Amino acid sequence: MGDPSRPACFSGLYFMRRLPLLEPRCRLRAAAWVICLAAIAGGAAVAAEEQPAASRPAPAAVADDWEITPESEAAIAAGLAWLAANQTPAGDWGSNDLGLVALGGLAFLADGHMPGVGRYGGNVERALGTIVANAKPSGLLNIAAPQRDMYNHGLATFVLGQAYGMTSDPRIGRTLDDALALIARTQGPGGGWNYVAQASDGDLSLCVMQAKALRSAVDSGLEIPAGVITKAIARVQTMYQPAHGVRNQGEEKLREGPGQFTYNGGGGGTVAMAAAGVVCMQEFGRYDDWRIAKSMERVTKAIGDTKPTSQRNGALPFDAYTLNYVGQSLYQVGGEDWRRHYPRIRDCLVASQRLDPANPGVHGSWEAGGHVGGKPGTLFGTAVAVFVLAIPNRYLPILQEGRIDEMQQRFTDAR
Repeated sequence: MGDPSRPACFSGLYFMRRLPLLEPRCRLRAAAWVICLAAIAGGAAVAAEEQPAASRPAPAAVADDWEITPESEAAIAAGLAWLAANQTPAGDWGSNDLGLVALGGLAFLADGHMPGVGRYGGNVERALGTIVANAKPSGLLNIAAPQRDMYNHGLATFVLGQAYGMTSDPRIGRTLDDALALIARTQGPGGGWNYVAQASDGDLSLCVMQAKALRSAVDSGLEIPAGVITKAIARVQTMYQPAHGVRNQGEEKLREGPGQFTYNGGGGGTVAMAAAGVVCMQEFGRYDDWRIAKSMERVTKAIGDTKPTSQRNGALPFDAYTLNYVGQSLYQVGGEDWRRHYPRIRDCLVASQRLDPANPGVHGSWEAGGHVGGKPGTLFGTAVAVFVLAIPNRYLPILQEGRIDEMQQRFTDAR
């Protein structure tokens, strides 16, 4: 707290705490970040046009041989080249959704590209700078319609948390501080969040956005009050729907048969919401919640139904929104689900990437699908595809292996 380079903290919300308590092997990986950042701060010279691997931070763990292929590495490179070539001078890719701008920056961070360093350093800086420059006095990170307040805010706060964990940039830290305070302030009485930035409850799609933001802060060395998380956990758990449809006869009945997390706890659950609920439980430290395995059955079945395409048409195996949570849920659950199903997603992405070197507006891109089209849709699709392909690199703080024991102890106080 005495370090003047640290941003001032929101009184009573959380305090700075660098390098959270990790399992022993994770402490070593976290130390690698310190060594890397010290080297960068020491003025390591990197050519403007090239960024050799040595100029990027060492990943938190070396990817297993089966996780990354030469083809997936080439797909990441082409995707980042599209993002760089199509980013506007302002850094926003022509989108007023700060969440999408943040995802564009996240794609570079996920492949180890640091702000201001090397070939893509300027791209990362411009994306993050756009978010910081557009933060409102309230801390809100949204300049689009109010109905998109907490979508954009959650995504942008998540990415700022990752960037802060990798850089300790005080300018990012000050914006992150205000953004986290707003999340705590706008939590509804039932533990959820709504589309607009006001203290009211909404559906699971809003909970997962804020869950990512809150966990990102913890992974980057910040602390969040347990009360916010406890209420959010209870809210997310109410979004679970058993296939038999009986929800009011106690947990024993809920656990009978299949089921999954859904949009609002009712029927007709989607793959996106099944994965989103898993992500929430993982981010909040509820690693052993029985709802995770049941929801993952829906997720892995959907992955098993996908097949690589023979056409390079930019079509993702799922729409970008769904893919974002499917990829993260797989990685967080890990084990056999990750080993068995990640290669299928990876290979589908590689096979569908659009390749047209003569056309920089297309080459290396994917489309978002769903309801997001035009240039924002290409930004969304490409950013998420690169992020999912780069997950095995484990550069991002949130992808560190091992559980954050202190967080689990603090956030799972009542079982």
